[in-house]
Amino acid sequence: MPDIAEGLVYYVVFLFSTTLHEAAHAWAAMRGGDLTAYHGGQVSLDPMPHIRRAPIGMVALPIVSVLAIGWPIGFASAPYSIDWARKHPDRAAWMALAGPTANLLLIILAGLLINIGIWTGVLFSPESVTFGHITRATAEGVMDTAAFFLGAVFSLNLVLFVLNMLPFPPLDGSAALTLIMPKHIVPRYQEFLWGQPMLGWVGIFIAWQMFPSIFRVVFLFSVNLLYPGSHYQ
Repeated sequence: MPDIAEGLVYYVVFLFSTTLHEAAHAWAAMRGGDLTAYHGGQVSLDPMPHIRRAPIGMVALPIVSVLAIGWPIGFASAPYSIDWARKHPDRAAWMALAGPTANLLLIILAGLLINIGIWTGVLFSPESVTFGHITRATAEGVMDTAAFFLGAVFSLNLVLFVLNMLPFPPLDGSAALTLIMPKHIVPRYQEFLWGQPMLGWVGIFIAWQMFPSIFRVVFLFSVNLLYPGSHYQ
């Protein structure tokens, strides 16, 4: 049976992290001249505008998956103008990268807080690590909960970062590829992505197959980086 209490913590982390991810997309688009998401209220850390846009992906599906398997599965999106992206492909690519970058900042923040906790003696590195359980408290109670929360923020945002950086549509990595493409290819690539409705499903399927093995490598590398000199396997 899934641990519902842990699952609910994961859901809270998912809700905030996804909100920040989509708000970063919306903010970057606004800064780049596209006000579509701004007018929709998505340039906000209030989760409600994002929930209204994707109630199934941000509430229904994550909660059902928490109850079923113990951690959330969901999705969200920020609207943007295709005409704007067509005219400004570089700005659109940076908009795509803004979401994963927000998740990367949360990973770094959680890592810094874990190291501060170790330096002050309230946290320590465990003998083994698993998803969400990457640090331990020296005392039970509130600090135990705080240790798990920091581990959940670190682990779940690592999922969101790695998954969204895969170069398969509709993931952010596919849109960011235009930054490294020859300029004359970009318009045809964009039209190919926008003109193939089934391409997103194919991309999700490929990403879903590849993700577990990729994430395991990145997860262990990240935790070993968090604890210099450690050799978690």
